Amino acid sequence: MRNLLLSLAASMAIAAPALAGEARLEARGGVYWEPGNTQATAGAAAGYDADLGTGAFLGGEVSADKVLEANRRTAFGVTGRLGLKPSADSKLFAAGGYTTKNCALCEDAIHAGGGYEQGFGSRLYGKVEYRRYFTKNNAPDGNAVMAGLGLKF
Repeated sequence: MRNLLLSLAASMAIAAPALAGEARLEARGGVYWEPGNTQATAGAAAGYDADLGTGAFLGGEVSADKVLEANRRTAFGVTGRLGLKPSADSKLFAAGGYTTKNCALCEDAIHAGGGYEQGFGSRLYGKVEYRRYFTKNNAPDGNAVMAGLGLKF
């Protein structure tokens, strides 16, 4: 899995100069919950969004997130984003991807969700996002709501 994530990140870095868009780095935190358990979460993400005309974009990101609870480990993810740009400084998007398991007895997951990103000047942005984690083998599905603060390049 680590090789897949590194390959995707390298591909995004190589393709970035040929695309019209922006790279981004963010720190984020929020709440993760599953039946009977709610915990804080913190993480970081790096991504690239390419413009699809003036009103839409397509992007991808790699991420590392940690549920702040004993016996949890960092979950790594790869996510695609597709969205609209309601204004020059805002993005409304749907997202989906894959996340590694966040504990020894947990399951990896496919995730789907959506969010809103708002620019504050030319480089700073804030973001809120919801994700649903669909697990397998009858493991409980998880949910997360996160807020992030990042820089655009």
